[in-house]
Formats: sequence, structure tokens, C-alpha cells
Amino acid sequence: MTQIKRKIHVIGINSFEFKELPLKLQKLFIKTENIAVPDPYFEDIKLWDQSNTKKEKLFFASRSDNKLINWLKSQKTDVILFSRGDPLWFGIGRILLENFSKEELSFYPSNTCAQLAFSKLKISWQEAIYVSIHGRDSTKLIEALKSKPPSLAIITDSNNNGLEIIQNNLLELNLNNLYDLWICEEIGFENEKIRKFNPKEKLPSDISNLNIAVLLKREKDIQGKANPLFGLKDDTFKTFEDRPNLLTKREVRIQILADLELPENGTIWDIGAGCGSIGLEALKLRPNLKLFCIDKRIGSKELISENARRLGVAPKDIFEEDINNLFNSNNINSLREAKRIIIGGCDKKTKLRIINELSKDMNCGDIVAIPLIDIQTIKDLRDTLKGNNFEVNLNLIQTYKSLSISEGIRMDPNNPVFLLRGRKLS
Repeated sequence: MTQIKRKIHVIGINSFEFKELPLKLQKLFIKTENIAVPDPYFEDIKLWDQSNTKKEKLFFASRSDNKLINWLKSQKTDVILFSRGDPLWFGIGRILLENFSKEELSFYPSNTCAQLAFSKLKISWQEAIYVSIHGRDSTKLIEALKSKPPSLAIITDSNNNGLEIIQNNLLELNLNNLYDLWICEEIGFENEKIRKFNPKEKLPSDISNLNIAVLLKREKDIQGKANPLFGLKDDTFKTFEDRPNLLTKREVRIQILADLELPENGTIWDIGAGCGSIGLEALKLRPNLKLFCIDKRIGSKELISENARRLGVAPKDIFEEDINNLFNSNNINSLREAKRIIIGGCDKKTKLRIINELSKDMNCGDIVAIPLIDIQTIKDLRDTLKGNNFEVNLNLIQTYKSLSISEGIRMDPNNPVFLLRGRKLS
């Protein structure tokens, strides 16, 4: 096996001060003749040569492209390649490992720009998510934003209007009120600047191309906010961070509320209520309704109560209970008064039991609405509704949202939902 004698030393920096390099790397720079430096740092690093070495060096202005790879391959003696922060963290390291053997490469990482940004903001970064849209599409960014992390660091790309893409994605995903936008420019260098912006405002033109964006989730109080009469935004409702699917999306919720044909008075039951979004918005529209919410998940009562507070409405009662337990204990007097029933998150057997139990006491014109994602259960539920003298119809709701990407927009699909509705005939 041929022994590799030439080395490529990849050094991450967070400063243009030669003295801030570790002594070992200062000595390595002094003795190495071939130096590759990214364009933005080129003139500053060349000054190190004039001040600290006497041997003439060959400097190569590098970019992460084939010219750099070919130049590195052409060198017969050791080379230093400077990089920002940690070369193996969204940096040149991956490209080098694809083109050179591990024996040829030595890495000397510095702090990542994300570490520096969080240290300057004095915020813990152990739960943060990190995304790069530098030379990449924004798919990973969109996925990260949908998970609503407490903090998100984004390496931007000025060539693709990265900051504008971040702002647009926040707006398109209804998250622009959920986060503060911090932009850290030339972090760790002499011209370092850290500024906080409103995600909804136009950004100034003097932002350095060398920047990292940090989104920090902020607590907000929805109560008293001027909400629309109908079609509340999804971020109005609180949900568990690890269970975002407890929230029925706005477009589906609007259709369910329309299909319920809400009366001015009477009782409405939201069974498998999740965070309570459907029943609570129904109560906001019709304040004289008596709303009962039930969900068996631990913590659901507290969650629904918080969302009721946000909307300024008051459900009649909230049960953190399995609906089957209520049936078994005969504690269902208020259930039997229901004029409108929403049957959400429970298994098929329970859904069938609810229909059979409650349809006996429902009157002509009363409505049951069942949102479904499982096509296998539709036939049995439909047959059961018909068998209990309901007029039945089924709709498929499929919606798409436009999301900004570097090339323009793409349409991002929401999960399709079947909406089964039954209206009592007599």
C-alpha cells in the first residue's frame, strides 16, 4: 500500500487574528507553503504571512468547487485549507472526504457559528435544531419549522435570498407570531453584529452576507387578540410539542364546522377532542351552546382549558376520560342530549359504539361529523350510520400550501382527510 506523505490540513477559524490560533497551528501555518483561503477571508489571511513568516507562500483563493479539488490534488507538499468554524459541520469537510482519503486529511475544528451565536445570545442550545440552506434547497428548513422547535439555527445563503425564504416560510406556515428572528452577522469577527428583527418586517439592506439566523420561540398570550370570526389560525391553539397531530388543521376544521351547521342553542360533544380546537371554535361561533369535550390522553384537560382561555370561551365540562368508561358507568346524561357530535381520535370499535349508543336519543336534523384518515374504517361507519337512520355523505379534503424555495414556490400537501357526516332523518 502506497504511503501518503502529503497532508491536507483543514483549519477552522472564527477570527482573523493570527494570535488567536492555537500555538500548534501557528507553527503549522509558518512552515506550510501552500495555503488555500476562501474568498471572503483571502486578504486578511494573506496579512498573516507578511507579519509572521519569512518564507514565501503560495495562496489560492478557494471556493467549494472543482477548481479547489483539482488544485489540492495537484499539490505535492502539505497544504493548509482554511474554513469557517468546524469544517465537518455543514462545511467543506464532506466534499473533501468524498475526494480524498481519510489518511490525507487532518481536521482542526473551531467553534461552529451556531455555538457562537447561542453563546452571544446567552441561550442554551442543547435542544436546538440546525439547518443549512447554503447551497441547498429549503426542504429541511420547512420540515424543521413544521416541528416548531424551541430554537432553530439556520445557515443562510445570500445568493438564494436565504433570509427572505426564512421569513416567507414563517408566514406561509403561520409561524411568524411564534418566533423572534435574530440575525448574527460576522459572528466572532471584528465587525460582529447581532440584531433582533420582527419576522413580518422587511429586513434592512445592510445585513452582511456572512450571517446565521436564529429563531427563538416566544411565549404569547392569545387572549384579547383580534381573532377572525371564523377560521382561526392553527397557531392560535396550544398543543403538546411532541404531539402536533392533536391539532386538526385549519382547512379541515373550517369544513367540519361548516358541515355541523351549528345551531344557536343545544349541546355539542367533541369526543377525542385532542387540543379542543373544533369544539372550542364552535363555541366561539355559537356562545350559547353547551360544549362537552372528552379526551383520554393525560394532560388533555389542562391543554383544552388553556385553549379555552385563549379564545375567551367556557366549555360546560372537560372529561380526561375514555368514552367507554362513561358508557360503562352510565354517566352520560349530558351525552344523550347532544344535537351535534364530533367523533375524533378513537378506534373503530369505539366509534361504532358511540354511534349506536347516542343515535337513539338524537332528533331529526341532528348531525354527527367524523374526520378520518383511515380508509379501511369508512364502510363500517357509513353502514352503521345508515342503519341508525342517518342520511350519510362522504367528502375527501385535500389541501396544499405554497411554500417559498430558492427557485420560487412549491406546493406542500397536507395529509388528506375523509369527512363522514350523518344527518338524522327521524
